[in-house]
Amino acid sequence: MAREAGGPDEPGDQMSIEIANESGIDVDESLLAGLARHVLDDMRVHPLAELSVLLVDEPAMTELHVRWMGEEGPTDVLAFPMDELRLPQPGGGHGDHGSPDADAADVLLGDVVICPQVAAAQAAEADHDVQDEIDLLCTHGILHLLGYDHAEPEEHATMFGLQDRLLASWRAERDDGHAPGTHGHNARGRPEGSV
Repeated sequence: MAREAGGPDEPGDQMSIEIANESGIDVDESLLAGLARHVLDDMRVHPLAELSVLLVDEPAMTELHVRWMGEEGPTDVLAFPMDELRLPQPGGGHGDHGSPDADAADVLLGDVVICPQVAAAQAAEADHDVQDEIDLLCTHGILHLLGYDHAEPEEHATMFGLQDRLLASWRAERDDGHAPGTHGHNARGRPEGSV
């Protein structure tokens, strides 16, 4: 399990990102934590926020998918938000979580659950790297935790546009070697029709 706390630019921050890999598939947890931090920082989420990313196998994801979504079979990503958030307005500061008091600002965003086996199948179908697909799914899940959705065309355009922008800035940071856990992966874009 990887745990990342505090940001490189703001040493007093206590943002907690926990990655637990129960999937049986080797995933670069440090790189995934770096992506999550990038997304949360870019979205101006309060620095005391906590996020959990869980990687599970297909049977576990199938069970969650049936239980919480009422749909058969495994899916690629699920998001389980915990606390209500008021998102920052464009050009504003960090998300408003109430009092500036450190204890009051501590917020558990929720859990993003990813199935690397499903991600690998989607990556093969789209002819790109599995890590790129996992990055996309993690970003997508975090955006759901922050209240974004894609049920309506306008919501879809907003969420997927934001997702594309976040992934592009992450890939630029990662490929320049400035991201934690960077291993020089080459991003080849996201698949059409993906989540």
